[in-house]
Amino acid sequence: MNWYETLESIEPLEGVGLDPRLVAEMEARFGRLEGGRAGRINFYTPTFKAYSTSEIGACGKNAWPAVSITGGECKLQCDHCKAKILEPMIPAPTPEVLWQVVNRQIEAGARGMLLTGGSNLRNEVEYGAFYPTIRRIKDAFPGFRIALHTALVDPDIARRMEDSGIDAAMMDVIGAQDTISQVYHLRRSADDFERSLEYLVSTNLKVVPHIVIGLHYGRMLGEWNALEMVRRHQPDALVLVVVMPFYAPGSRPFATPDANEVGGFFMDAREALPEIPLLLGCARPAGRAKSAIDGYAVMAGLNGIAHPADGMVELAARLGREVRVTPACCSIAIGDEVMALEEDSGLSVDIQAIIERERANRRPASRALGGIKVVAASAEACGRQGKSL
Repeated sequence: MNWYETLESIEPLEGVGLDPRLVAEMEARFGRLEGGRAGRINFYTPTFKAYSTSEIGACGKNAWPAVSITGGECKLQCDHCKAKILEPMIPAPTPEVLWQVVNRQIEAGARGMLLTGGSNLRNEVEYGAFYPTIRRIKDAFPGFRIALHTALVDPDIARRMEDSGIDAAMMDVIGAQDTISQVYHLRRSADDFERSLEYLVSTNLKVVPHIVIGLHYGRMLGEWNALEMVRRHQPDALVLVVVMPFYAPGSRPFATPDANEVGGFFMDAREALPEIPLLLGCARPAGRAKSAIDGYAVMAGLNGIAHPADGMVELAARLGREVRVTPACCSIAIGDEVMALEEDSGLSVDIQAIIERERANRRPASRALGGIKVVAASAEACGRQGKSL
């Protein structure tokens, strides 16, 4: 059967509204893809609640806390965020407080953290005084992972980040000047974003840029230019998210991005970056829009999906992908994305139980997943073997 017929056979995708013409186009384009990344996909979720399976142990909800060196303060007050995203984070306004916070979090079971902060008016996070403490943390706790939201950087800042020992450098790449000026209220250029990416990639850091789809008030504007920037500089991975403007002002509302247009962009990204891991982060609209977006991500050959919608494991398996399911054990989406870069991360997962539960929930016996090869990620055994059901 063709892909659209496959979609129609998966119960959770009934009524989602996927575009038959786009699905057919993606099937044809996927068949022409070159590169080895598109055939493998990881699903990252702390609880597997989408699959109604038994609880998975050892997944502490505080395994990846988010820490802000500015607390809830940010000078930019971007229209999609208004600094609200910083408010629930753990404040660490001084280097000594950061050291204390990390020690407490490690005692509580943390395996890593997102370190971020509000920007100044040039979209720079002023980490200068914190680099020695970051180095101290990495020297004292080498297994503790630190993902740093870099914002814009110059060559000296990129080198200082590298010397501090962080594990991953993350930045948003914005490709439209109107978005930079109107949404971010920023007097910088798209070239500044590309130069920052270039400076980070020139180091030995693991560099994981993000493209926020629909950032221009729900419309797609600079996404393809941002993708071209990423293609030119070939970072370690690319995370795609879809804007969720919970805090947008009423005077400048955001529309929900069109799922079909998002799906087309996923396919463009896969073709542009055939050898780079592409990950769909947790941030995206809920409900049917999420199911449609996730379905397109699977069809486009993305390599990881954080918190997938119901039915995605079955869809990926039915399309012949090598499926791995990894409990990310993270309290925030960025933690999932960092863990997604680790080939052997996660705990042993009973794939048989997941498939049997989905099989029991499907009506016709013909929709069972018998004979589909699925690979489970395992921290102890690396989980590379296939399980034939």
